Amino acid sequence: MARISPCLWYDGTAEEAATFYASTFPDSSVDAIRRAPGDFPDGRQGDVLTVEFTVLGMPFLGLNGGPKFKFDEAVSFQVHTDSQEETDRYWNAIVGNGGEESMCGWCKDKWGLSWQITPRALTNAMSNPDKAASKRAFEAMMTMRKIDIATIEAALTAKSVA
Repeated sequence: MARISPCLWYDGTAEEAATFYASTFPDSSVDAIRRAPGDFPDGRQGDVLTVEFTVLGMPFLGLNGGPKFKFDEAVSFQVHTDSQEETDRYWNAIVGNGGEESMCGWCKDKWGLSWQITPRALTNAMSNPDKAASKRAFEAMMTMRKIDIATIEAALTAKSVA
C-alpha cells in the first residue's frame, strides 16, 4: 500500500468514475470496493462508501461523501502524452464522456475533475533554450483547447518576423 494517495470526494459516483478511469488509461484498475457498514449522512448501510483505484500507476481513494464538496481547477491531474494519437484519445475520452473542454490542454471530466492532457512535445517546447522559439510555442498553445503537437512544433521552427 502506498504511503500517500489522493482521496477524491464524489457524490455517490466513485465506482462509476473509477471504472471510467480504469477503462481509459493504461496501468489503471479498480482495486477494491468497500461498502458502508452502517448508515451515514449521505447513504445507507451496504451502499458503496469507498473505491480504491489506480490511474496510470497512481493509487487513489474515491469517497462517496455526498453533494457538499465539488472539484475545482485548484487541483488537476496532468497526463503526459507521447503522441497526438495518445493526446487525442485521452482528451476525446474525457470530453466525450460528459466532460468539457477548457484552454491550453485542460479539460474536465463529467464529475468536475480537471485534467491537463499535456504532450511531452509541449513540455519540451516550453523549456527550449531558444527563448524566442519557446515564446512562439507558448503563444501557439495559448490559442488552443486540445494541444496540437504539429502546431507547437511548427511554432518552434518558425522564423521570427522582424
